[in-house]
Amino acid sequence: MTTKHALTAEDLRNLNIIGDPQLSPDGQTLAMIRTRITDEDEYETHLFVQKHTDNEPKQWTFGSGRVFSPRFSPDGQTLAYTRTKAKGEKPQLYLQSLDGGEAKQVTELDGGAGEPFWAPDGRRVLFSTSFEGGQAVPAENEDTVNNNGKDEKSKPFVVERLKYKSDAAGFHDGKTKQLAVLTVSDGQVEFFSDDVYDHTPNGWSPDGEQIVYTANKAPDDTLISDIYTVDTKTNEHTCLTGQEGMFSNGTFSPDGKTIACFGHEKEYLGATQAKVWLLDPLSSKRSVLTASWDVNVGDTMIGDSRAGDAEPGPVFSKNGDAVYVRASTNGNTQLYHVSLRNGDVTQLTHGEQHVYSASIDPDRGEAVVGISTPLNPGELYRLSLTGSGETTPLTALNAEFLQEIHVSEAEEIRTRSADGGEVQGWLLKPYQFDDNTSYPGVLEIHGGPHAMYGNTFFHELQLLAAKGFAVFYSNPRGSHGYGQQFVNAVRGDYGGMDYEDLMAFTDAVTARHPWIDSNRLGVTGGSYGGFMTNWILGQTDRFQAGATLRCISNWLSFYGVSDIGYFFTEWEVGADFLQDTDTLWNHSPIKYVNNITAPLLILHGEKDYRCPVEQAEQLFVALKMRGQDPRFVRFPEANHELSRSGPPHLRIARLDELTSWFEKHLLESEPTNTAL
Repeated sequence: MTTKHALTAEDLRNLNIIGDPQLSPDGQTLAMIRTRITDEDEYETHLFVQKHTDNEPKQWTFGSGRVFSPRFSPDGQTLAYTRTKAKGEKPQLYLQSLDGGEAKQVTELDGGAGEPFWAPDGRRVLFSTSFEGGQAVPAENEDTVNNNGKDEKSKPFVVERLKYKSDAAGFHDGKTKQLAVLTVSDGQVEFFSDDVYDHTPNGWSPDGEQIVYTANKAPDDTLISDIYTVDTKTNEHTCLTGQEGMFSNGTFSPDGKTIACFGHEKEYLGATQAKVWLLDPLSSKRSVLTASWDVNVGDTMIGDSRAGDAEPGPVFSKNGDAVYVRASTNGNTQLYHVSLRNGDVTQLTHGEQHVYSASIDPDRGEAVVGISTPLNPGELYRLSLTGSGETTPLTALNAEFLQEIHVSEAEEIRTRSADGGEVQGWLLKPYQFDDNTSYPGVLEIHGGPHAMYGNTFFHELQLLAAKGFAVFYSNPRGSHGYGQQFVNAVRGDYGGMDYEDLMAFTDAVTARHPWIDSNRLGVTGGSYGGFMTNWILGQTDRFQAGATLRCISNWLSFYGVSDIGYFFTEWEVGADFLQDTDTLWNHSPIKYVNNITAPLLILHGEKDYRCPVEQAEQLFVALKMRGQDPRFVRFPEANHELSRSGPPHLRIARLDELTSWFEKHLLESEPTNTAL
């Protein structure tokens, strides 16, 4: 029997990331997107199609560039999708006949095209594009032809708005996302918004007369998101949610009398769990459907091997008496059925898993779901919405990879924290584990903090296990998956009971598995996990090495340099920079830098605007000034998403830095305990 070889950092290049499944209206054809890394060190996303008679999906698009958002026309004869054909180009809208032939490019807009939605009659396609809102709406496509290639000199960048940058887009260019509709027969584009706010299309009413979309039309210092409709005949826009909370993903019921959406009224600010809401598009009355269901609807699972599938929001059943949603709880993300009559919830998928994507066909009572587990990066499965929850495999694009590579099973561990609260987590054993051998361990801490570790494939965690470490990770308070009070408990208490949860979990793991050398422990994490890594090393000496990734070290400066600092600081730490600097300083890891004795690796992207690189710079300088020898590695052209979607060669370089650091400080040192 051939022994599978250990996972490597380079194996990122061998993963097939399968997502955005879309069933045709007759249920006979499945479209999907496959993402992988090319030999040219670029991400390649292409359209694959699988008919019910096919054993495997077939590639339909080729060449350079990327394909996004395949969507079937109502008659099932045409696929709409967006595509870039060269690096740096804006995506444009394409139409592809299911009978074959070349795809037709139907837009050529300077602001590109994204997020297509077919109108119910199949004659129009709603999509988004970007231009400088508040000006005259472009009347013809040729007025906004892409001007790539012009050699323009740099200009001063004038900042007048509070929201002048974002981690995803960089410095804003004054353009905002607007609503556009293509008429398929003649290629004409009509614009249904033109202002300084971003508009995110959500879909159509059943009669095709209304468009539902999401926008924040409040001042810069007010963070909200509202559901709007726009009448396609009069261009009249109506807000349905009152500019009071965070609402998104609006979908019309089959009779057009109700809109279901996700949202909350900011009762716990950024820690508020999203619920399913029902809106009346005529009266704007709204009600919470899942008020008694103490979970967060949507997918909050943390991972590094996904392509970022769009959230479809609630999907109505055939007769409109229920909605289908995903929700995340206790380390799993599953698909659920929620009755509109009484709010009863029925779980439709089962198992220790991550349902990362879903295409629902309510007319036929079936769905295609993307499922990942700790042992599988993800494949697509067919699911009956009325059966036992059993799934039928449709794809096996990662089968060859999994036949050759060893991946570690995740052992669930639950324990009690200092105040008696329960903490859930997992352990990955080292590659070629021998229970007579002593191994070092690494505690991984997720970002957010309002996110969730769980039963999904995580390349970084598997890589550390492949390198010979026991890898353990948990959901301290502040994480999603355990109810509203749990996710809210970290606010105003960063470094308090969340720290106690992580220490209690470390105690439980090392007590249950004495083969883990308690004197060879490392700690690492990114974003909030980077904050907590810094905090832990300033509070205890039980860890012999640390690696802090895209971290927060100083809440005082974070307030003014992060793209979210001006609201996130007060929301999470509970103190206003302009009124209470003492609290922010007391919760800042850099205050305790004199207590840090463990060697520390600092990894940070230079274009990270979420946790800007100055957070790492402060920490590095402070450690150097007190005689420490940290290693500080900066990644050019990388933002906050480096570990998930950054340039492939930099992702691999980051992983090499991380594993080499712990190998040097934990693996190369002598074991200090003997396994039982």
